Amino acid sequence: MSAHKARRVIDQIRGRSYEETLMILELMPYRACFPILKVLYSAAANGNHNKDFKKDDLVITKAEVNEGSTVKKLKARARGRSYAIKRPSCHIRIELTDKSFYEKYNRGELENYYNLIVMKKKQKKKFMLNKAGG
Repeated sequence: MSAHKARRVIDQIRGRSYEETLMILELMPYRACFPILKVLYSAAANGNHNKDFKKDDLVITKAEVNEGSTVKKLKARARGRSYAIKRPSCHIRIELTDKSFYEKYNRGELENYYNLIVMKKKQKKKFMLNKAGG
C-alpha cells in the first residue's frame, strides 16, 4: 500500500495506549489498518518477551511510515501498447514504551536530569568557543 494511505491511519494512533489503539484499528474502515495491527501486535509481543513490559502499560511513543520500493509492471493494452502499473510499498515503524517506567521517576528527578543535559551543552559550547579563540 502507499505510504500516504498508511499515514492516514498512523496519525490517528500516535500517542495512544496499546488497548485504545487496538480498538481504534479494529473499528476503522481502512484497508491499511490490518498491516498496522500486525506490526502493533508484533511490537507488543517483542516488548513483553524481551523487556518484560506489561501490555496494559504500553503507550505508542513513535509511529512512522516511510516509502518503500515501487514494483513496476506493464499491462498489455490495445493496438500493441502497454500501460505501466505502479504498486508502491511502505515501511511501518512503531515504537512502544512502558508508561509505568515514567511513573517511577517523579517530576523533580526529570527536571534535574534535564538541567544536567542543558549544563553539559552550555559547557561544550563554551569549550568550543575557547578552542576557536573567542
